[in-house]
Amino acid sequence: MAPDEPPEQPLPAREPLPPAKRKRLQQCFEHAGRQMAQDSYDYATELFSQCVVGDPANLVYWQNFLGNLQKKYNNNKTGSKLAQFKARSSRSAVKKSKQHGDWEGVIKNGVEVLKINPWDVSALTAMADACEELAFEDITLVFLKNALEANPKDPEVNLQCAKVLRARAQFDQAIACLHRIEQVRPDDEEIQRLIADLAVEKTIHQGGYEDAEGAKRKMVAGAQAQQRTVSEEERLQREIAKEPQNLPKYIELSELYLRDEHYEKAETVLARAFEVSDGDADIRERWEDAQLRGLRYQVIMARKKAEESGSEEAKHRWKRLRKRLLGKELEFYKHRCERFPNNLAYKYDLGLRYQLNGQYLEAVKEFQLAKNDPRRKGLCQLALGQCFQQIKQPRLAMNHYEMAIQEIPDRDASKKKDALHLAGKLAIALRNLDAAEKHLTTLAGLDFNYKDVSALLDKVSELREKEDKGPESE
Repeated sequence: MAPDEPPEQPLPAREPLPPAKRKRLQQCFEHAGRQMAQDSYDYATELFSQCVVGDPANLVYWQNFLGNLQKKYNNNKTGSKLAQFKARSSRSAVKKSKQHGDWEGVIKNGVEVLKINPWDVSALTAMADACEELAFEDITLVFLKNALEANPKDPEVNLQCAKVLRARAQFDQAIACLHRIEQVRPDDEEIQRLIADLAVEKTIHQGGYEDAEGAKRKMVAGAQAQQRTVSEEERLQREIAKEPQNLPKYIELSELYLRDEHYEKAETVLARAFEVSDGDADIRERWEDAQLRGLRYQVIMARKKAEESGSEEAKHRWKRLRKRLLGKELEFYKHRCERFPNNLAYKYDLGLRYQLNGQYLEAVKEFQLAKNDPRRKGLCQLALGQCFQQIKQPRLAMNHYEMAIQEIPDRDASKKKDALHLAGKLAIALRNLDAAEKHLTTLAGLDFNYKDVSALLDKVSELREKEDKGPESE
C-alpha cells in the first residue's frame, strides 16, 4: 500500500466488544456453567444463549452452549419432542435472514432453533455459512460437526464440511468426508475426482518433491522430525494430565505446536490453560498471540491462492480473513492498552490498527499519546499526517509530515522517503511550490527512482512556469 494513498478498506468489521459488555457476558457464562454443573439445563440454556448472541465470535461460548443442549436432550440427536413443529417459525426466520444476507440474523434466529433441537441440520448448515461470511471460521466446523452427528452420511453436509476443511488445509479430514459421500454415491465421478485432487493438494502442501533423491531425504528428515515432535508432544500431554495445574507445561506444549505451525492445536492448549489459570492475563496474551499467528498464516496462504488462481471465491476468502485479522488485532491491542495503560508501544500498535480499519479519529488519539515515546516519535508524526489528510485537514497533515521528516532517523530510510514523498505531493496540492521542490529534491537525492518523484518534480517545474507567465497561461 502506497503511503500517500488511502489504506485499502477492509470489509465492514464488527465493533470489538466494550470491556463492560465483555465482562458482563463472561460473568453470565460462568453462572451458566455453574447451572449446567447442577443439571439446571433450562436455565443454563437461557444464560448461554445470551452469551452466544452477545459475542457470536466466541468459540468457547458456542461449545458450552451446544454441550449443555446435548446434555439436556440426553444426546438423543432429535432434540425436543415435536421439534419440527416447535421450531417452524424460527427456522423460517433463519431462511429469510439468509436470503437477505443478514448473517447475524441467521445466527440469532438459529440459536432459537437449536434450543429446541441442537442437531437441526438446516439451521446448523445455515449458521455455518453465516460464520464463514462473518469470518468466524473457527466456529464454522463446530456447527458442521453437530450437523454430521445428526446424520453422519448426509452427502450435502459432508460436502460442505469437506470444502471448509479443504480451505483450511485439513486434507485428511476433508477426504474422510468425501469417502462418506462415496459410500452413499459410489458412482459419483465428481466426488472421486475431488478425492484425487485433495490427495494431490495434500502432497503439495506437505512440501513437494524436486527429484527422487531429494524426495527421499525430505521423507526421512520429515519422519525423524515428526517422531521427535510426537515424543515431545506425548511427554507434555502426559505431564499435563498428571499435573493439570502446571501452567508452564501448557506453555511449553503450545510453543511446540507454534514452532511446527500447528496453530489450532496451540490455541486449544492455551484456551485450556486460560481456563485452568482462572483467567490469568499472561496466558490470555499468549492465547491471543497464537490466534493472531494462526490468522496471519491463513491470510498469507489465502492471498497466495487468490493471486495464483485469480478466482473471485479465493479473493473473497482472502478479504474475509483479512477483515477478521484486522478486527482481532484491534480487539487484542485494546486489551493490551487496558492492561498496560502506560505502555506507549501498545498505544502505537493500537493506533495502527485503528488507521488500518479507517477509524482515523480514534487513531489520532492513540498516536498523539504514543509520540511521547522517543523511539516512535517520527513514525507517529508520519501516521498522524496520514490520518489528518484522510479527514480533510491538509495543513495539519503537512505540519506533521514535516515534523516526521525531522524526527525519523536516517537509518529508517524507507519511512524517511515515505514522509518526504507525502510532504512533497501534498505541498503541490496546497500550491506551496517551494516546500514541494524542497522535499521532492531531497527525496530525489536519496532515491531518484522512488515512486513518481521524477514526474512530481516535472509538475512543480510546470506549475512554476505557469505562475511566471501569469493568468494568461491558464
